[in-house]
Amino acid sequence: MRPEYRNKPIRSYVVRAGRMTGAQRQAFDSGWERYGLKLDDGEIDIPQVFGRAATSVLEIGFGMGDSLLQMAIDQPHTDFIGIEVHPPGVGSLINAASARDLDNLRLYLADATDVLRECIPDQSLDRLQLYFPDPWHKKKHNKRRIVQPDFLQLIRRKLKVGGHLHMATDWQPYAEQMLALVDIAEGYSNAAGTGNYAPRPDYRPLTKFEKRGERLGHGVWDLLAAKIN
Repeated sequence: MRPEYRNKPIRSYVVRAGRMTGAQRQAFDSGWERYGLKLDDGEIDIPQVFGRAATSVLEIGFGMGDSLLQMAIDQPHTDFIGIEVHPPGVGSLINAASARDLDNLRLYLADATDVLRECIPDQSLDRLQLYFPDPWHKKKHNKRRIVQPDFLQLIRRKLKVGGHLHMATDWQPYAEQMLALVDIAEGYSNAAGTGNYAPRPDYRPLTKFEKRGERLGHGVWDLLAAKIN
């Protein structure tokens, strides 16, 4: 292990530079005050943020936001918090949410591990979603995958008892690693039964990428783990 990685937590992302459109840049000026949450503000009170008590869902790494937007539209009685480090994706989602005048969505432009540790109260989430995280295909890079025992326990602290961790991946070796870790993780129960993947829940929309993969015969694996204590 190279010295620069020693004693540093696994990050939830790799920053990928990308140009923002004028509309995406404008979103931060016009919509950030309404939809944005800042890491520097520290721990939040989720019902206070949304002005109500409701089912609370947090998604890590929403990309361009199409799936998260659809869930927020389809589930108006659920409050969604999204975390992403790619500014164009955050800008696009702010614009889309603003156009629909959505009140049940808030966003962080930050690393997920930092947000979880510093901003999300313990036992406050009904569901945490992690869809298609970077699989780090090369074996020598597998240690950089975000789904690791310590990360599962960090999520567990944030979930309510009975809450769920929902993961999905299109990379079978990563799915197998996720499944093996969930099946032995303290405080979790595999909702589909030990050794089993879950059917895709109705609330998770099919992405364009996923639909294309299905046509090409690519697999997608969902895992649903309940916090039992």
